[in-house]
Amino acid sequence: MAALLELENVRARYGPVQALHGVSLAVDEGQIVAVLGANGAGKTTTLRAISHSVHREGSIRFAGKSVGRGGPDDVARLGIAHVPEGRGTFAELTVWENLRLGAYTRRGSIKDDLARVSAHFPWIEERRDQQSGTLSGGEQQMLALARALMQHPRLLLLDEPSLGLAPKLVTEIFRIIKDLNDVEGLTVLVVEQNAHIALQLAQQAYVLEVGRVALSGPSSELQQHESVRRSYLGY
Repeated sequence: MAALLELENVRARYGPVQALHGVSLAVDEGQIVAVLGANGAGKTTTLRAISHSVHREGSIRFAGKSVGRGGPDDVARLGIAHVPEGRGTFAELTVWENLRLGAYTRRGSIKDDLARVSAHFPWIEERRDQQSGTLSGGEQQMLALARALMQHPRLLLLDEPSLGLAPKLVTEIFRIIKDLNDVEGLTVLVVEQNAHIALQLAQQAYVLEVGRVALSGPSSELQQHESVRRSYLGY
């Protein structure tokens, strides 16, 4: 299976603060890969480096080609959708307007994509004219995910999709992510604090510590690794 995304010795900083110290990882086509780590480990910065929303150095390749030095819009046009931490919906806009913004990099009719997204999130069709800022936290997270899907990405970057949500909603969101992977073959790179659900969902995982990859391997193996169990799984 060919790698869809490859990072090699990626470094990133915020002003004088070095956040990534040479991260290397690979995501194969059709895989779900999880990135775990404590706060400040560099998980979010890794996704930002891929989507060009932070200055970075090192090599990033997508679909066999080098990802250049353009902005986030250029990365989106390559087929990479980024759902940032904190959902990032436009509160003043309606549900439908948010979804249309998700398709801004594409041409032509988006009717079929709206139907496809609504199949995963049935409530969207009946709430399409509702201002998104009035949605619940879980609904806003789902809308952010749905908006990313309107882009028709080959790779979905998810940053802490479970943050601040009740367990029932977390289960539902990860069920949808797995369904997208199983049915549509969507490749997913997910940053997640909830190591239990992330390792159950993903085929591969990386553990970051202080901006470096400390561990990597099949999720089933990392679930049995002593340091992962002690630090992230609580047993």
